[in-house]
Formats: sequence, C-alpha cells, structure tokens
Amino acid sequence: TLNNIGRVYDALGEPQKALEFYNQALPLFRAVGDRAGEATTLNNTAFLEKGRGNLELALKNIEAAVSIWEDLRTKVDSSELRASFFATVQDQYEFYIDLLMELHQQNPGQGFNAQALHISERSKARTLLELLQEANADIREGIDPQLLAEERLLQQKLDTLEKQRLQLFSQGEPTESQKINIQQEQKQLTEDYQELRTRIRAASPKYAALTQPEPLTLEQIQQQVLDEETVLLQYALGEERSYLWVVGKNSFASYKLPSQTEIAAAVRNFSLALNDSRATASAELRAANTAKELSGLILKPVANQLNGQLKGKRLLIVADGALQYIPFAALAEPGSSEYQPLILNHEIVNSPSASTIATIRQETQNRQRAQKTVAILADPVFGTEDERVTSKKTVDPETLPIDAQQISRAAKERGISWKRLPGTRQEAEIILGLVPEAERTHVFDFEANRTWTTETNLTDYQIVHLATHGFFDGTNPALSGIVLSLVDQQGNWRNGYLRLNEIFNLKLSAELVVLSACETALGENIQGEGLVGITRGFMYAGSLRVMATLWQVNDAGTAELISRFYQKLLSDRASGQTSEQLTPAAALRSAQIEMWQSQEWRSPHFWAAFTLQGEWRSENSSENDTALP
Repeated sequence: TLNNIGRVYDALGEPQKALEFYNQALPLFRAVGDRAGEATTLNNTAFLEKGRGNLELALKNIEAAVSIWEDLRTKVDSSELRASFFATVQDQYEFYIDLLMELHQQNPGQGFNAQALHISERSKARTLLELLQEANADIREGIDPQLLAEERLLQQKLDTLEKQRLQLFSQGEPTESQKINIQQEQKQLTEDYQELRTRIRAASPKYAALTQPEPLTLEQIQQQVLDEETVLLQYALGEERSYLWVVGKNSFASYKLPSQTEIAAAVRNFSLALNDSRATASAELRAANTAKELSGLILKPVANQLNGQLKGKRLLIVADGALQYIPFAALAEPGSSEYQPLILNHEIVNSPSASTIATIRQETQNRQRAQKTVAILADPVFGTEDERVTSKKTVDPETLPIDAQQISRAAKERGISWKRLPGTRQEAEIILGLVPEAERTHVFDFEANRTWTTETNLTDYQIVHLATHGFFDGTNPALSGIVLSLVDQQGNWRNGYLRLNEIFNLKLSAELVVLSACETALGENIQGEGLVGITRGFMYAGSLRVMATLWQVNDAGTAELISRFYQKLLSDRASGQTSEQLTPAAALRSAQIEMWQSQEWRSPHFWAAFTLQGEWRSENSSENDTALP
C-alpha cells in the first residue's frame, strides 16, 4: 500500500519521498471512509515530521490521529475488545506525550507539560471509567427478560461445568482429550458470557443514555480530585525516556526519568528483595539497597520537595508499567543516607488514573451509607485433610488437584496449595470485638463459602472483609478470583471459586473491601488499562476503595497487620468511642509504621504488601480528613 511504501522510504532516510506517498494515501482513505487507515497515515506523518524537527506539524498530525482512534474505540460495544483495541494504539500515546514534553523543553512557559499530563490521563484506564459509570446505572433495568434469562443460564452452565470438572478429577487424573474438552468448553462459555454482556449493553436504554466519561485536565484534577494535603505523582514509562508529573492543589511540575527498561530492572531487584521473608541482616540490607536504587530512579527529581514543602503530604500514586507491581510505601525516602521508608512521612494511596477518583466520587455522591459496619468471611475449609472435615470419603488432596486445569493453573505452576489460614480467624475475632454485635455478620469454616458471598445482602455493610486465598491466572484473567470453602463437612467437593465475572456482578455499597489474601492486588497488565484483576472487580461492584496485597505474606504477618489496621480504623466502636478513628488510608499507614518500628515485623516483606486503591476521603467528607503527624 501507499502507507507501507512511505514507511520504507522513511526507513531508508528519504523523508520527502515518504511524505509524497503519505499525502497520496490520506485523501484516498478519507474518500472511502477508512478511518483506521486515515489515522495510521496521520501517525506515520507525525513520526516523520518529528524526525525532521517539525515538532508543531508533528503535533498537529498526532492530535488528529489519536482523536480518530478514540472515536473508533467508542464504536466497540464489548468492554473487553475496547480494552484490547486501546492497547494496540498505546505507542501513539507514548509518542504524543514524548512530543509534548520535548516541546515543553523548548518552550517551558507554554503549558505543553500540562497537555502531556492530560494525554497521560487519556491513555489510562478508559474502560474502567466507563465500567464505573455503567455499574451505577444498573444497565439491566428495562432489559428484555429473555436476555437476563440467558445470562442466568450461562452462569448456571459455568457453575455446572465447574462441578463436572471437580467430579472428573476426583476419579483420578483425566486423559489429555478430557482436559482439552473441558478447556475448550470453558473458553467457549466465557466467550459466550462476554458476548451476552455486550448484547445487554446494546439493548439497555440506560447504557445508551450514558455519555463517554472525559479524562481530566490539569485544572480539573486540581479542582475535582486533590485537596491541600494531597499531591499527585503520575508516571508514564517510555521506551527511551519516562516522565513524572507532580501535581498539588495549587502547584505543578514535570520531570524526565530514565527508560522503562532501566526502571523495570530496578523494580525486579526490589520485588525479589521484598519477597524474601528471612529476618537476616543480609536480607534487610538487600531490601534497603534495592529500595534506594529504585527510589533514585523515580523519586530523585522530587527529593527536595518530599523533604521540604511536600513532607507530610498524602501521595496519590498513578503508576505505569512495572511500577504498578511495587509498594511505594517501602521505597526509600530520597535524599536520606539511612533507609527510611516513604510511608514514615507520607500516607500513600493508589489509583489507575486521577480521573478514576473523580468518577468514583461522581457516581457515589448520592448513595446512601450502609447501615451496618462489617461483614467478614474467614478461615474457609480447602480440603479433606482439614481436621474440621468429619468424613474422609474423597481422594486426599495430596493426590487430587483441588480444581483442575485453568482455574488453579496459576497456583500449581508456582507450587502453591490452598493451605488453611488459621490466622484469618484470629484477625476476624479481633475485628468482631471492635464492633457492636448488631452491626456485624461473619462466617467461618464450611459456611465461608461461595453461596454466602453471592446470596448475602452485602449492600448493608460499610466494610466487606474477605480473609482467604486469592489467585491470579495470567493465561485467562477472567478465571482469577478468591478461594472459598472447597468441601462440605462430609468431605464432598464443591465449587468454592469466586471468579472475576462473579465479583463484577456483586452488589456492594461498601466504603472498603479488604482482601486479606495472596496477590489480590495483581492483575493482567493491559496497556492503557493497567492491572485488570480482582481489585478492579470489587471497585466495579460498588466499593469506594479496596485494600489488597501485592505478594504472598505469611499467615502470622498478615494477621498482625490486619489486626493493627482495624484497631486504628474502628477504634472502640463497640463501646461507642469513635473520636480517634482514622480513614482507611491513614489507618493502614499507622499500622505499617508500627510494624516497621517492631523488631519482629520490621522487614517490608511483612507490612508493605498491602496497598490501598481508590478514595482516601471518608464517606461524609468533602476535603481532607486526617492531618498527618
């Protein structure tokens, strides 16, 4: 094609010849209404003009190209396909941001860096913004009952398949053909379910009435998201260079950082150190050194501010790429000779984008506060070896895969089995002691099952606490979820997996969901969307914020942090003394600092895994709630 010929000439160092072919291609694409071809040509022209030093002309072309891609994206009904489509054009957003920042370097007072921040927002979590808006609209209202019946039938088929798989594996190791048949059937049912959701959206009057949520500009972020005590640190990682924008209520600055490759290497070193649970001097030194290394790459430009006018401020982190997998709380305070974790001077909150916070507030501003305090699920029964099982009818889990094929592949590949978590009962009992009996509900043992999560009226509770194993399936993220009781009292196997699509269908009015489980903060890193996983599922289901973990923490360490967290959060609510209560973000920070100050739990491995995503303000606040000490 003309476009391809143009690219060849550009690669050969003949930009003028390349431009001639692009100029021939553009009117042809416009004449036949090929908008994707038009956008590709504009993008190619922008790259060419930047290479020739014509930055303003390059900007004009990339602006036009991205506008077309964004318009085409809105024509895709399926949220999954929208996210996939958006991922394919992320390199153009990276180019767009890089171009604006180069223009800023040449013309510092022209606001190009503010434009670059807006493009960064436009490139992040667009599907999430739409899903959050959709969740509040109840798009199933007014839908043909036949479609809703189809949805229920598909869910029943998924559940039936789950039971069939459990029965098949309880009889021994299935044949390869049986495994393939199960895999294909599950894949087909998942695709059918996604296609049906798309049909429901297309038929919904409420969905049709929704407008596309617009990502925020710098001024809107300052007005709608930030308060005097909160500063946004937003990252965009790029192939050649990366960027950091630092936004306060009345301030703004931008900085150039190293390439994503260099940053990702430091992230790997830091992550390996954090996963080391040994309480040795060498492990502690490694964690400190890797924290300093990464901090030097991504926080060094703002070291003076963090130790000066930003000291004590809350940090809203919008991470990108590999930075989504690390806890900023455990990064070294830049400029300090000794390792001092960032959490000592800053409350830290995470979000997929700044616009996400504004959308959460807008969609929940008129919501009635739940009347009761907390619903707790803890200490499920995962296998027949558990002493709570009275009968041993089934095959021992040592020889029986807990659940076959895909749904536990992510765990089995890493040698993980679902072991009992007795510490979750201890932490649950501490929480229950902080809340009047009339304001709480809880389930332990066999009752901590899938039926409870799907049939209990969880909308009545401000806090939903799920203390169990979580898992992430990188091959099929829709099969990620949490593990509930997998057997009944007689030892019969039952479906105990709450999958991501089921989490999306929960109805919550929660101010907080706590996932006291392994790796619940992880997800599939879809370019342009960020980590799409369990945390996002609970935000869609209606939670203002989600507290989850980035790696596996041992049972005792988790129980220690969770107990301290709730004592800060709920104070002495059972006795009516509520004056000292903190917001979830402040309570988490306080608990983490206490563990850092304790010799037994000082390693970041134990306290830094928990992160908070979403709103930091309390339900009834319009501004900052808790000043930091």
